[in-house]
Amino acid sequence: MRHSLSEIAAALGAELMGDGSLPIRGAAEPAEAGPEDLALAMKPEYAEGLQRGRARAAVLWAGADWAALGLEGALVVPRPRYAMAGITALLDPGPQIAPGIHQTAIIDPTAEIGAEAAIGPFVVIGAGVRIGPGARIGPHCVIEQEAELGANALLGAGVRIGARVRIGARLIAHQGAVIGADGFSFVTPEKSGVEEVRESLGERAALKAQSWTRIHSLGAVRIGDDVEIGANCAIDRGTIRDTEIGDGTKLDNLVHLGHNVRVGRDCLLCAQVGIAGSARIGDRVVLAGQCGVNDNIFVGDDVIAGGATKIFTNAPAGRVLLGSPAMKMESHIEAYKALRRLPRLLKRLAEGQKPVSKSGSSD
Repeated sequence: MRHSLSEIAAALGAELMGDGSLPIRGAAEPAEAGPEDLALAMKPEYAEGLQRGRARAAVLWAGADWAALGLEGALVVPRPRYAMAGITALLDPGPQIAPGIHQTAIIDPTAEIGAEAAIGPFVVIGAGVRIGPGARIGPHCVIEQEAELGANALLGAGVRIGARVRIGARLIAHQGAVIGADGFSFVTPEKSGVEEVRESLGERAALKAQSWTRIHSLGAVRIGDDVEIGANCAIDRGTIRDTEIGDGTKLDNLVHLGHNVRVGRDCLLCAQVGIAGSARIGDRVVLAGQCGVNDNIFVGDDVIAGGATKIFTNAPAGRVLLGSPAMKMESHIEAYKALRRLPRLLKRLAEGQKPVSKSGSSD
């Protein structure tokens, strides 16, 4: 995919300097950039890399002397990292899925396929499925009966969408994601050991044999517009009502949402986040990698949780959390500092006790 430097400047709203006709085929780090790459030299410390590379054009920091850096053209943007989104969108060709329906695809005659949809090899589409216009479905995807996939959706290879799942426009689901598997929900005929320890906070009655009976998942999954689902994510269907994901939310690889979970709009859930059944997540929540959320609790709007935080109780809106169990970030930092001082304090305490022990006095 080839663009001129001036086309990229117009798409980004960037300031263009020098030759706008320069052809750009890719983006690269400054030291590795070739003649048709746009070098991403957005800070002064990248200037040395420009000298080692062969770039003719670059994205530069404000105030840079592009001619002195040996460039023929340059762009300056007010927020470089945000510009990365636009640059990569222009230059990313995306997965290659041929237009039309591949001859190996198996599509139920009752399914509705929107205009200009592209369906790759060995795709299976069940009865009553509705595929929106412009959708692109990669090889080996399975979409089960009565599911709905919105306009301009993109499914990577091997995505599985369960029965009756409803998905809005412009979904991106990466390879191996499973949307709409049954929830993990089991019950015992009598009160289980898990129920006992929840009520007693650790005490248990006499131990006895127990068997688990499956609770079936009658709900589905409902996903809004502009959602992204990472590779090998698992999103369980609801028990009675649907599991829900709001508009604009992004899930990293290996995220798991349990049955009945509700995630709000514009959330960011990083790799290996796990949210247990019936938890509710507000809008604009950020959960860093390996965060865990207990079942049946609420995480308020605009909460940010640092990596590996474990949230066991309701979290109020706007709270910044860290640790296991989760606490305010500033409190966790103070507690960690105190923990690091603890060995020294214990050593001093032991040294202070030695004279008393030798004297044999109990006073």
